Amino acid sequence: NTIRFTFDQPRTPQPIARTPATDWVTQRKNELLCKKYREITDSYDNLTDKINAIIEYEPGALKELFNIGKGKPSFREYRKIRRHTKKPYKRPYMRRVSRVYESATEIPFDNSSRFFLMSDVHRGDGSWADDFSRNRNLFIAALNYYYRQNYTYIEIGDGDELWENKKYSEIINIHRDIFQLLAMFHKENRLYLIFGNHDMEKKQRNCIRSNLYEYFDERENKLVPLFENINCYEGLILKHRVTGDEIFLTHGHQVDFLNYTAWKAARFLVRYLWRPLNVFGIKDPTSTAKNYSKKERVEKRLTKWVKAEKHMLISGHTHRPMMPKPGEPPYFNGGSCVYPQDITGIEIADGSITLVRWNTTTTVSGLLAVQRQVMVGPIPLRAYWELTRTKGRT
Repeated sequence: NTIRFTFDQPRTPQPIARTPATDWVTQRKNELLCKKYREITDSYDNLTDKINAIIEYEPGALKELFNIGKGKPSFREYRKIRRHTKKPYKRPYMRRVSRVYESATEIPFDNSSRFFLMSDVHRGDGSWADDFSRNRNLFIAALNYYYRQNYTYIEIGDGDELWENKKYSEIINIHRDIFQLLAMFHKENRLYLIFGNHDMEKKQRNCIRSNLYEYFDERENKLVPLFENINCYEGLILKHRVTGDEIFLTHGHQVDFLNYTAWKAARFLVRYLWRPLNVFGIKDPTSTAKNYSKKERVEKRLTKWVKAEKHMLISGHTHRPMMPKPGEPPYFNGGSCVYPQDITGIEIADGSITLVRWNTTTTVSGLLAVQRQVMVGPIPLRAYWELTRTKGRT
């Protein structure tokens, strides 16, 4: 009761490097892989037990097993086709967020992976207008902690304040120790940067190449390597290696017309009007972070997209930390790094998600100390993924 098929004549053009010799080497490798698979799985009777055996003995092979034939270009084209077959959104902001999702780069992870996500750091030039300066020590303490704990750092937009400051080099030189710490993450492939409205210039490859690959150190009077060959993204997707579940990351300014479509006009107003007036205590009414009605509108729009697309979303932009309860739409916000007394962020570790705060406290002996406080969590990611799976089926 056996049927055999022999494929001996390829129907598509073959690579030039394919010769009888390379075919022989490839087949010997295939034989070794099959032998290794049999060694691990032959003692088990069903597929579930065989997969669990691979997870235990060869976790690296599991990734290859689940990604046979799944190239990134294929997924990208699939998302484009799906976009055209679905009923188009009437609201432009919904289309903009979907476009970012469809073009986002995927980062594979599993329950052993660790990420720290922070948004709206707003590193400035160290002047009175640099809201980040008062929290720089908290930021350094947090980054040192996450570096030692083997976390990957993901900055979800507005990492640098490029609306108020024209020269990127001034920001880097003022906060040189912070950028050197970030460079340590980058050297170990543990750094990802997403651009927001206040650092939209990072969308341009020339800006990244001329400012982030290396910088001119004014103290040493020479060019110093920084983030060589780094990329900046509008969106990222954390994709679980085993379950295939996703976490979509983007800044969230796509739902805000003034800060996305008309961002150059907004930058002009901030740089030449609201920045000087801020000295006298006059708040920028165009700022989403300082305008509660704009905050609520942005959050409602992002939540609407989450409900419609059935995806877990982590964003920034509003500066308001948010962690939904299981059963609520999985829209998260990491807060910001420019609060008067603390900074907030999101940890993803050991298959769970946690909203944390870093602030300064006084010890019993009267010394100042930086402490990490859990605001909400940890909550297992599967509690939110189960929601997206069930709600996604009709």
